[in-house]
Amino acid sequence: MFYLVLIVSVITLFAVVVKIYQKLTCGICYSSAHMVGKVVIITGGNCGIGLETAKNLAERGARVIIACRSIKRATEAKDEIIKVTGNTEVVYRHLDLASLRSVREFCEKIYKTESRLDVLINNAGAGGLGNYKTEDGNHVGMQVNYFGPFLLTCLLLPLLKSSAPSRIVNVSSVMHKYADAEVNFENLNMEKYWSDYLVYANSKLYMNLMTLELSQRLKGTGVTVNALHPGVCATNIFRNIKSPLIRKLVNLSVGFLYQSPWEAAQTSIYLAASRDVKDESGCYFSNCRKSKPSLLSQDAEIAKRLWTESEKLVKFSLNDK
Repeated sequence: MFYLVLIVSVITLFAVVVKIYQKLTCGICYSSAHMVGKVVIITGGNCGIGLETAKNLAERGARVIIACRSIKRATEAKDEIIKVTGNTEVVYRHLDLASLRSVREFCEKIYKTESRLDVLINNAGAGGLGNYKTEDGNHVGMQVNYFGPFLLTCLLLPLLKSSAPSRIVNVSSVMHKYADAEVNFENLNMEKYWSDYLVYANSKLYMNLMTLELSQRLKGTGVTVNALHPGVCATNIFRNIKSPLIRKLVNLSVGFLYQSPWEAAQTSIYLAASRDVKDESGCYFSNCRKSKPSLLSQDAEIAKRLWTESEKLVKFSLNDK
């Protein structure tokens, strides 16, 4: 009995220490910059980190476009943002990143309805999607987390350039450090080997590499692009875990030990709004500060090759524009 009490006490103490450390190191965006007249697109802006980001930018006066798959959740999120901020310039546009056709249709509508785009936040992501291919022939997890956002960004670049100075914010994850030790260009689509864990880690590594290469391609355009680790929080990113019990335990554990969605959204908000980073590009941030991603994330040659291979997989090239 004594040892059981001791073990429980040690675990409790550890959890409390982790929680205190997390609170003390959490970065907060203190920028008061307004965004009146600016247009922002946030993928996955209907819940979790995306919803908190959308609320903040709407509060600053931006026209906020929530891009997500569920009409019901998006409508509820839009109504909540308007109610909380008083900003009626909040709209929903359907976007399913698991369908490149949907990505193209979304962008076509944006060009018809918007005359400018000041900030694109590639926030949407998911884990535990399983092992199957989309209608486009890509692994579903890789497409939702990387290939879809890649195509979305490429298609919206002309509008971002014409609206410069403008920004692209790519939500990555510290999980990128646990990706494959090297980029396997023969397995970008996870056809030779895969796991839910590796799909998520690789896709976040690719987002970092995309950020690096795109920053080079955007030099002199007035468009910046940065990636970030938002912090770990209990959002519905874990909704695809099959076991309800395990899913609940994961959410409870993460919810206690780590950040709230509001805290985890701070770095996205910082990169979207703060004047402090208006000239920063090609960087990786965490807790509203520059941070060092993995060495592989900083390999310019790998980033360039990944960009070329990604264009092939989504059947798009900037050279065609």
